[in-house]
Amino acid sequence: MRQHEVTHQTLRTTLLDPEEAGSIDVGASQPAGVLVGLYAQRGTLHAVFTKRRHDLSHHAGEISFPGGRHDHSDATLLATALRETHEELGLPPESVEVLGALEPIPTVVSGYAVYPFVGIVPTSFAWKPNPSEVAAVIDLQLDLLTAGYSRRRLMRLNTPIHTDTYVVGEHTIWGVTARIVSDLLDRTGRVAGAGRAGHLEASATSG
Repeated sequence: MRQHEVTHQTLRTTLLDPEEAGSIDVGASQPAGVLVGLYAQRGTLHAVFTKRRHDLSHHAGEISFPGGRHDHSDATLLATALRETHEELGLPPESVEVLGALEPIPTVVSGYAVYPFVGIVPTSFAWKPNPSEVAAVIDLQLDLLTAGYSRRRLMRLNTPIHTDTYVVGEHTIWGVTARIVSDLLDRTGRVAGAGRAGHLEASATSG
């Protein structure tokens, strides 16, 4: 077995089975699927995020993982995450090597149950952000996310809140996305080092 295959298998063992994760009930009425896309560059694991347009009616300007509401035509929540990622970023579903899933998370205000799925995406893919909802595609190193963690005071709907955040440069991640990042870092911490992450590069080809 090649080294990058060993690394992929190690990642899989830290994640939930996608089908089992999709069946977990977290008590929210509206299911949604998101893709936590990972790739390795110069021996370092990166995660792919989107920044939402500032003029959207919901979560304007926030940083999130690509994804959205489950549609009745989607066979599974994983299919939802892959379809929405294709619509938002132009990434073909077949170019994603799905490794597993993270814990689903309920949202308090909107009533969504967010199901995150983790996959390896092509390293050099030319992202095609949908201009109607995506302002930018952002990739962030996992080690920088780890270093940028802190509980901070933020203003949300004119109300101060203290919440977990990840700050990298000008980018602030909070809310459900921060909770997904926390789970991701917890599960991938032992394979996110430079010596191991580099093995992912061997199979992350452009799509």
